[in-house]
Amino acid sequence: MHKLKCAVIGAGYLGRFHAQKYQLLEDVELIAICDVNSNTCTTVANELHVAAYLDYHELLNSVDAVSIAATTTAHYEIAKQFLQNGIHVLLEKPMTETIAQAEELIALAKKHNAKLQIGHLERFNAARLALTTHIHEPLFIESHRLAPFNPRGADVNVILDLMIHDIDIIQTLVHSKIQHIAAQGAPILSQSIDIANARITFANRCVANVTASRISFKTERKTRIFQKDTYISIDYQNKQFAVFEKGSGEMFPGIPDVIRHQSVFEQSDALLEEIKAFIHCIRNDTTPIVSGEEGCAALTTAETITALINDDLQIRNANIN
Repeated sequence: MHKLKCAVIGAGYLGRFHAQKYQLLEDVELIAICDVNSNTCTTVANELHVAAYLDYHELLNSVDAVSIAATTTAHYEIAKQFLQNGIHVLLEKPMTETIAQAEELIALAKKHNAKLQIGHLERFNAARLALTTHIHEPLFIESHRLAPFNPRGADVNVILDLMIHDIDIIQTLVHSKIQHIAAQGAPILSQSIDIANARITFANRCVANVTASRISFKTERKTRIFQKDTYISIDYQNKQFAVFEKGSGEMFPGIPDVIRHQSVFEQSDALLEEIKAFIHCIRNDTTPIVSGEEGCAALTTAETITALINDDLQIRNANIN
C-alpha cells in the first residue's frame, strides 16, 4: 500500500496539531506545511522535519490530500483549488463564509471525485460516540458551550466559532427538518456576537435550546437529551456520559424510580480519530463521517441564527438612537 502524500495548509494553533497527527499514521507521509506567515510556517516545518511552503499553489501537483486549517475567510478559495485538482480535503469548520461557497465546494468534490470532510471535531469525542445506541426520538435537547474569550477564534462570531458544533450534533441526532428558529445574542468584548441562544423547533416537534458563549470564566461543553423514559447527559469536556432510565419500581407512589448508568471515558485523541477517519474514507472510497453536505447544513442553520440576532440588534440600536 502506497503512502498518501499529505500537507497541512495553515500552520497556526490547529494546523500544527493536524500536522502532528498525520505524522503518527503509518500509511501517510506528511510532506509539507504551508502558511503565509513565513516564521510560523518555518517553525512548524522544522519541528516536524518537513518542507515549508508559503504558497499552497505549489503543492497542487505534489499531494493526495490536505488539511485546511487557515482562517475561515480563506477556506473557500484554498479548498476550491485543491478539489478542482482532485485532491481530497479535510476542511476545518466553519467550512466557508457563505452557503453558496459551501455548495460549490460540495459540487466540486463530486465532479472531481475528491473527498470533502468537514472538521466538526466533537463528532469524534468518545462521549459523543457512546451516545449513538441510546438515541431514539429526542423530544427536547439542551446544550451549553461556554469558553473564555480567545482571539484565535475571533475571526468569526460565537455561532460559527462554538455553537456550530452543537448545531451539527443536534441536527444529526434529530433527523428532521427545522421548522422555526428564535434567537437572541449580543457582542460583548468584540465587534461580533460573543454570546448567543437559539431555540430550534424541528418538524417532528423536537425542540433544541442551544447556548454558546465565549465570554465565560469557565469552560463547559454539555448536552442534555430528553426522550420517552430516558434522560441522557453528555459532558464533552470531562468525557462523561450518563443515562437515566425509568425503572420498574417506585420512588414515590405512582412515580417510577430512576436507574442511572454512568461512564467516564479515558482521555482520547479526537483529532487523531478525525484524521484517521479522513484517511479511511479516501482509502475505502466511502462517505466521510462529516460530509460536506452535513457541514453545509450546520452552516445554514448557523447563518440563519446569525441573521436573526443581527436583525434584532439593528432594531435595538435603532430604538436607542
